[in-house]
Amino acid sequence: MKTTRTIHSVAKAIDNFHRQRRRMPSYAEMLPLLGVRSKSVVHFWINKLLENGLLEKDGRGYLTPGRRARGIPMAGEVAAGFPSPAEEELRDIISLDEYLVTRPESSFLLQVSGDSMIGEGIREGDLVIVERGRTPKSGDVVVAQVDGEWTMKYFRKQGTRVRLEAANPKYPPIVPKAELLMGGVVTAVIRKYRL
Repeated sequence: MKTTRTIHSVAKAIDNFHRQRRRMPSYAEMLPLLGVRSKSVVHFWINKLLENGLLEKDGRGYLTPGRRARGIPMAGEVAAGFPSPAEEELRDIISLDEYLVTRPESSFLLQVSGDSMIGEGIREGDLVIVERGRTPKSGDVVVAQVDGEWTMKYFRKQGTRVRLEAANPKYPPIVPKAELLMGGVVTAVIRKYRL
């Protein structure tokens, strides 16, 4: 029985392999994955995926998932205030990496422990995206090493004086005694709800 492949079904098969094994399949592994017998057919599909941004090549020429491959449909808007008629229509495909991370080469994730930033909506167990190398402005949420201890707080600067403030009144402001090293500025918070 012959099956007709679409570019999206090929991309999905490769993406599922990548998610499960945390690596890209080899050309030999793609033969059964795509249900084909020839590596030239695999080569054809790889070129199509590269042309459409569903696969990319890294600096060494290795295949990696493209930004478009990880996207999910943007189906419209929902009111968070008063209810309104639901209108669902496909508006775009959005990659959360692309949406949340503007400088992937200098960004990293941290998992939050503690409740000192609860007033900012950052809870224990959340993930924060931190961008290294960005100069913090007063009011930014930063990850910093203060006198040898790492913390996440609001960055406050008055003149040359710096203090770090919690978003929870039970924690006092921190004024560095000897050393303050910036780890980066928090650019996004990710929370996964568990059912």
